[in-house]
Amino acid sequence: MSIFKIICLSITCCWLMVGCHTAPEAPTAAETAAPTLPEGVIQLTDTQYQNTTITTTQVQQKNIADNLLVNGKIDVPPQNLVSISVPMGGYVKSTQLLPGQHINKGQVLAVVEDQQYIQLQQDYLMAQAKLHFADLEYRRQKDLNDQQAGSSKAVQQAENQVREQNVILAGLKQKLRLVNINPDQISEDNITQSITISSPISGFVSKVNVNIGKYVAPSEILFELVNPSDIHLNLKVFEKDLGSIALGKKVLTYPNATPDKKYHCEIILISKDIATDGTTEVHCHFENYDKTLIPGMYMNALITTTNRNIDVLPESAVVSFEGKYYVFIETGKQQYRLQAIDIGKNTDGWIEIKQAQTLQGQKVVDKGAYALLMKAKNTEEE
Repeated sequence: MSIFKIICLSITCCWLMVGCHTAPEAPTAAETAAPTLPEGVIQLTDTQYQNTTITTTQVQQKNIADNLLVNGKIDVPPQNLVSISVPMGGYVKSTQLLPGQHINKGQVLAVVEDQQYIQLQQDYLMAQAKLHFADLEYRRQKDLNDQQAGSSKAVQQAENQVREQNVILAGLKQKLRLVNINPDQISEDNITQSITISSPISGFVSKVNVNIGKYVAPSEILFELVNPSDIHLNLKVFEKDLGSIALGKKVLTYPNATPDKKYHCEIILISKDIATDGTTEVHCHFENYDKTLIPGMYMNALITTTNRNIDVLPESAVVSFEGKYYVFIETGKQQYRLQAIDIGKNTDGWIEIKQAQTLQGQKVVDKGAYALLMKAKNTEEE
């Protein structure tokens, strides 16, 4: 054998030996991947679990009140709403009232002046003088008649004059009192051209319709006053809901502007009339009066209708996605399954769970439910 053939044979043998000792190829990613989880099941790694606060709870029963949501406004009974006017009219000389201002009973609201008040006092003083003269004439005619120097007819005429003047004087007294002028304080040296208008109640001013110098007729309203000691809540309830309410039912109400500020009321009157919009008035009394509640203020209210035992979960346990509701159930160590549910009412942080038998005995994630939902969405996108 030639030397060339011997060299080629040696090289071939070396390649064969190298090929026999080559390391096996590394397995692919598909060969080493973890087993596929069932659909809707999430497995957290140790790091993910440590970085997420997760607690579990179970379905429980609670006595929940069914509430009827209605609206209305603060109102006062007619006897607590006072319109102030001037019986004889006049010009407003002075007033210092502003809407919302507190006033006390007897406090001067305004001063009004007019020449007719002067004339009224003048008529009263002249009626007094005429009565005095008529009384003297009656006495004189009576004495003459007793002495048979006069006639009975003259006595009767004089007596009639006294009665007429008494009637006129009595009427003028009432007119003076009507405009807040004391007849006993009127004299030739004490005639006033103005009158004072005083408040008949304690409360606050709701409306001011005049200004200084304005002439007001007897039919005009100068001020509107409110006595808030008996304010109540006037609710509008639809006819179809009347069967679920009754006298004595409890009501929780709150203003539109401050929904966190709640007030407790009780139904005291249900109107028997149905308005054209299909509603009736339901009047409620406040358990505690708050001076910040002003007549005319709009309010929302929850009327408690019935109490019932229902299956509930904390609202933090229920997550929503694309218009549906879900909970996460713990199925193993750091393993959670997404399950669709039907919900009912949401009351005081608790959500009613319908068909709750499918969750009985299960550990439902309370805290951390939305973190798991984000994890599930990210997994789907990958």
